[in-house]
Amino acid sequence: MDIDRARTFLEIVHTGSFLKASERLHITQTTVSARIRTLEEALGRRLFVRTRNGAALTAAGREFERFAQSFVQVWERARQQLTVPPGRTGVVAIGGETSLWNPMLVDWLVWMKGNCPQVAIRAEVGIPDQLLEQLRTGVLDIAVLYAPRLMAGFKVELVEEEQLVLVRKAGLPADGGEADYVHVDWGPQFAGQGGFAEPALQAGFGPLALHYILRAGGMGYFRRKTLAPYLASGALERVEGAPEFTYPAYAVYPESAAGRRAVQDALAGLKKVAR
Repeated sequence: MDIDRARTFLEIVHTGSFLKASERLHITQTTVSARIRTLEEALGRRLFVRTRNGAALTAAGREFERFAQSFVQVWERARQQLTVPPGRTGVVAIGGETSLWNPMLVDWLVWMKGNCPQVAIRAEVGIPDQLLEQLRTGVLDIAVLYAPRLMAGFKVELVEEEQLVLVRKAGLPADGGEADYVHVDWGPQFAGQGGFAEPALQAGFGPLALHYILRAGGMGYFRRKTLAPYLASGALERVEGAPEFTYPAYAVYPESAAGRRAVQDALAGLKKVAR
């Protein structure tokens, strides 16, 4: 089966539209239609039904989806395997949300170097949707995310349960109040949990908010491990009596990768450094 046809099929499934698939693949809608028509002719089954809102899978299309997914993942894995550096036995491609790289995934890279030196690593940083897309298309073997959505053909494993704690810049008056609160977007599960109706600043990136507080003052919720050096040095202090919130991180990977030794070693390493 042609890899471009499989990718095109999966892109239509993902976007729900021949037009959106053509835009994401940077090809014409005519090319998209031609690829699907050729694929349907080869399989002898209709895969999509065109609707006013886009395209819907037929029963045959739903059955074919898992095979197309496996084909694209195997192709991408083969392509990566052929580029393994000399002296290495395999490669693991991992991606993580930006705020997870310090310290967990940096610690993991160091752990892999010491415990699995035969495995080459390709590391990516990105936003959740981007990482899931790379996982879906086989570009990544593992994605580490805070709130992954469930996808057919993929496993989700808990890696760590981090705590979000409220801290403020040391030496400031204790009655700074809501005017000094910096709200970090820790996702929908945390939204509204801080208890401050109108924060002075809202930030979508934890390190940005943290360094702002260190320079300008204020308070906000951050991951306990990230705060450790700042609390130890006295730059930040805990806000006494403030509630804490659990913030779990998960590893997502294809079911087909369960038998790959390098992926299993990588998962074991993630859990070990998280502890």
